[in-house]
Order: sequence, then C-alpha cells, then structure tokens
Amino acid sequence: MEEVIEKIVAGNLAAVRGRIEAATRAAGRPAGSVALVAVSKTHPAAIVREALAAGHRLFGENRVQEAEAKYPALRESFPDLVLHLIGPLQTNKVRDAVSLFDVIETVDRPRIAAALAREMERTGRRLPCLIEVNTGEEPQKSGVLPEAADAFIDECRGRLGLPIVGLMCVPPVDGEPAPHFALLREIARRTGLEVLSMGMSADFETAIRFGATHVRVGTAIFGARGMESA
Repeated sequence: MEEVIEKIVAGNLAAVRGRIEAATRAAGRPAGSVALVAVSKTHPAAIVREALAAGHRLFGENRVQEAEAKYPALRESFPDLVLHLIGPLQTNKVRDAVSLFDVIETVDRPRIAAALAREMERTGRRLPCLIEVNTGEEPQKSGVLPEAADAFIDECRGRLGLPIVGLMCVPPVDGEPAPHFALLREIARRTGLEVLSMGMSADFETAIRFGATHVRVGTAIFGARGMESA
C-alpha cells in the first residue's frame, strides 16, 4: 500500500508541475517563475514523506499545531524542506510559528504584525512575510480589506520593520477568481511587492496568467483527506 501511495503522490506532483509549466509558457512567462507550494494540511507525515521522497521540498500548512506534530521529524530527514504558514495565525501561536515556519503568508491585522515583529526582534529570526488581502471582502475570512491594504503594508514595512515580500489571497469559492487575482496583482504593483501567492487546485492556471509567483495546491497532489487509507 505504501508503494502505491508513493506512486500516486509522485505521479500527481509530476502532473501538477506539468500543468504549471504549460500555464507559465502560455502566459509568456519565464520557465521556473512559479513555485509550487504543496499543501499538506490534514494529511499525515507519511504522505508528506512520499512527496519529499519524490523530490518536492516546498510545503504549506494551515495550522501551527498540526505542523508542529509533523514537520520537526521530517526536517531531520530532509533539512532543506521549506515550510509556509498559509492559514490564520493567532497571537498565542506567534512564537511557535516563527520557530517552525520559513515564511508567514497570512499577516492580516495589526496585532499579528506587531507580535511577529516583536518575536523576530527577540529571536533574530526574520522570516519573509506576505500580507493576506481579503479580496472578496468576506466577513467570515481573515485578511486586510483591499482599501486598507496600502496603509497596512506601509505600517508593516515602516514602523514595524517586518520583511514584507508579497501578498496572498483566497478568492470566494463560488465566484470567478480572475478579478481577485487581478486586484491582488494591482495592489502588489503599486506597493512594489514581487511575490504573489494565489491560486489553488481549481484555479492555479488562471492565477499564473495573472502573475502568481506561488500557487498553493493540495487536493491535486495529495487527494482528498483519507487517501492514505484508500
């Protein structure tokens, strides 16, 4: 069964990479300009290990606690893996997040930004950060509202001194994603940010067309939760 799962994960990775390469070419962008963040949330460490064995090194997790349970042991075997936090961050988890992750994609409010700045100052570990923008202005979602994004970016980079490198978004599930990707691209353009984390399993090719530098893909690689017992 383990060998079957290994082949499935490796095959899915290859297929997604092929789609990314094709979408990158179609957009007239340079080869290798889009990074694949393999989203391993809800999947056990054994499944992540199969992706690592297939040569993949860049992963995303939604929850600090779940990442703590999986990734320290995986780093012992694969010290070059890179881990992004792509889910909401609570202030009581900031210390753990700065210790465990390599990139924080979800800086979404002043309180979190200030806590991250204090922890990075305390530890000397300065992680690249992305501002999460709630492009759909959905009340149930985290993220700074588009009209407040420029001021928040200035605050994070200026007064707080956070290493802000880009933006991320999660468009509404029931809408056309293209306008949201275009909006994120425009905010990045006018604020001089180069990294755009946008696009998931269902829409990453569209995101690439609008300039995504990172796409976050889980289901298309690891399958639905429970694949490990299928």
